[in-house]
This record gives sequence, structure tokens and C-alpha cells, in this order.
Amino acid sequence: MKHASAARLKALRLEQVSVSYGEGTARRSVLDRLSFELDDGAIGCLLGASGSGKTTVLRTIAGFQAVEQGEVFIRDTRVSTPSVTVPPERRKVGIVFQDYALFPHLNVIQNVGFGLRGLSREAAHIQCLDLLELVGLAEFESHYPHELSGGQQQRVALARALAPRPHLLLLDEPFSNLDPTLRERLAMDLRDLLKRDGTTALLVTHDQHEAFALADSVGVMLAGRVEQWDTAWRLYHQPRSRRVANFVGQGCFLQGRLSQRNGLSLLITEIGELPIRDPSDLAMASVCAAFDGSLMVLLRPDDIVHDDASPVTGEIVRKAFRGAQFLYTLRLASGSEVLTLVPSHHNHDHGEAIGIRLDADHVVTFRSE
Repeated sequence: MKHASAARLKALRLEQVSVSYGEGTARRSVLDRLSFELDDGAIGCLLGASGSGKTTVLRTIAGFQAVEQGEVFIRDTRVSTPSVTVPPERRKVGIVFQDYALFPHLNVIQNVGFGLRGLSREAAHIQCLDLLELVGLAEFESHYPHELSGGQQQRVALARALAPRPHLLLLDEPFSNLDPTLRERLAMDLRDLLKRDGTTALLVTHDQHEAFALADSVGVMLAGRVEQWDTAWRLYHQPRSRRVANFVGQGCFLQGRLSQRNGLSLLITEIGELPIRDPSDLAMASVCAAFDGSLMVLLRPDDIVHDDASPVTGEIVRKAFRGAQFLYTLRLASGSEVLTLVPSHHNHDHGEAIGIRLDADHVVTFRSE
């Protein structure tokens, strides 16, 4: 059982970190007063598109990139400021790169033990075998990288990064070279392994499924800043901005109006009415509708239900088969488009009109543009 002081330990903390590349008029801001933190033993993820600054964050934490402004702390020790940078080899940080970067002339156990220092040959060998057992590759110790699959190489790279017992593990899009099925399975395996070992980790990726499968908390990065740091559930169901709502999951925005009837707050849309019962949802809707009563509501595909008995219909303009479901894009009478997930035995054609109704537990609203 951890002591109370250990429970409060922050494995990683960034405070107002700024980084720019280039010189003079070509100078470009990459990180803009970036702040977030990770508890000891937690798994965090920075989720963002290419160019959002994700990899620069990892380079800064690892000590490969100096900061212009702000501070970086690892286990409450200051490792980066504008005037002082602790060398990478003294930070006790492990890194798993996108391309694995295994040594082709070394076999698996030699790759895993490459970074070990201060141990006898026998102790290092035992530790490497333990790690290979942990990642499920104990029988491959004598194999060379070219004899392994992509998933196996990724596991060797992970074991090598864990071998020196780092305070923090950094993962730079480690599954991007793998096929989607293997990627999701390895993400879940990696989460189990990190939790079993109690390792703190920070992943960067552009793949939200990967982020949601692996991380305890996710930060959506946009233009060098974390727009929202939260659980996957809250990012999807309670995004704090339209930019986060657009980036996480699928959905659409529909014009609405806030109204009151018999003491109940209602959101009126062309698809139907949504009662707003949650106090925080109502508070946000009231702020968004403060000017003239109009607002925008975020509707996810699972908020709109196919219902043949509904008088409200939408015309199918696109359809995507997802196995158990179809994702239909529907055009409403106003010309607005919405998404709905429908069981795949309801196989409708393009141009066909289907009945729909609202069925949303959370009412997420934003100001009208």
C-alpha cells in the first residue's frame, strides 16, 4: 500500500511550456504555454492531428528539445527550464519510437539488454528474460529483428525501454506501422502490462481508438495546446469546445432553441424535443442561448434512433457498412445533415427516407455561430 505522500506524487508535470522552431520571420510556435500533469502509475495520451505538436512534447520531456518558456518536472524534479536542461540520460525516461529502432545485428535478448548499466552479466540476463516473459516473447530470445513480425518487434522495443526501470515511459505512435486489428489488440495488451508493472506512461497518437483503449486520461492537442484533458467518456459526451467535439468521435451540429414548458427546460430542434434534466447541461445551454434563445446542439450518431413510427424523416445521402451496423448520413428537410447508427439488418438504399427520433442522455450545446 502506498503512503499518502507517494499517492500525491506527480510522475510528470509541464507548466506553461513553449517551444518554437526556426529563426527570424520564419520562426514558428510549436508548443504554446502547454500545461498538464500525470500521476504516478497513470497512463496519459496526447491525441492530435499531424502538426499539433505531439512529438515535440515527447522530445521536450525526454530532454532532446530545449524550452523557451515554462518548466518540466519528472517525479517533482525540475528537468527543463529556459536556462537549465538536464541531459536525457539522467532523466530515467524510456522511449518507444514509431519505427521501433531495433539493432538488426543484435538478437532479441541483446536488444532488450542494450541499455542496462551497472548490473552483472548474469543479473542483466535474468532481468531481460523476465521482461521477455512479461511481453510474451520468452521463446524468441535468440531471434533477430528480421525474423519477427511487426507486433513482436514492437514488444521487443517496449521490453528494451522498460529494462532500465524508467520513471516514465514515452511512446511515439508505437502502433502506427501495424494493421488496425493488431493495433487495437496490442494497445490493450500494453495497457495490461503497464498497469501490472506500475509504469507511468505518456502516449502520443492521432488515432482516438488507440488513445481510448490505452489511456486513463487523454489530452486533445490543437495548435500546440491541450484543449481539454479528460477521460475518454467526457471527451466524447461532454466536450468543452466545438473544436474538441469535431475532433473526438463523429457527430453533427444542429440548430436549436431553448424553451420552457410546465417547469421543464426543453431543447427544440427540427428532429424533436430534448428535455434538459442535468443541471450542468442546463447551465451551459442557458449561457449558449443567452443572446436570443438559439444555440447549437451536438448530436452523436447514437443520439438519433431509426424509428419507422416517427413523423420526422431524413433522406439517406451516404451509408457506411460497419458489420453490425450501418452509419447513415441523413439530409433533413432544412438541408442540415445528421448521422445515425442503425442495426445492419435495416439495409436501406440511397435516397430513401427513414423515420428518426432523438434519444440523447446528454445535451451538449454551444453558441450559435
